[in-house]
Amino acid sequence: MEIAYIALVVLFVFICFFLILVVLLQQGKGADIAGAFGGGGTQTAFGARSATTLLHKLTTGAFVAFIVIAIILSVLEARPGSSVIRKLPDKGAAQKGPAPAKPLPQAPAPQAPAPNPQQP
Repeated sequence: MEIAYIALVVLFVFICFFLILVVLLQQGKGADIAGAFGGGGTQTAFGARSATTLLHKLTTGAFVAFIVIAIILSVLEARPGSSVIRKLPDKGAAQKGPAPAKPLPQAPAPQAPAPNPQQP
């Protein structure tokens, strides 16, 4: 379990760096010199969509993998894991308090001294 978790984290980091690089490599709309001066009249906001490039497909796939792995890692992290500390006794037993002591056997009640027959 631990090796799979570490492998997912490493894959997640690689996907993060890949997404950063792919997004920075893509050319946005109006990225030509005319777009820098506000003259992007040839590219309308709802203009014809160009063919999907390989870079766009890679970006979409990396984004989906990023989201799926992020959800898996968060679920794995939310689960209680095993601990090296010994398990404590049940809370119910700890809250009851000490067990009541057994009553001690009763000592015989002190009796009145017997009358002395030698007294006049």
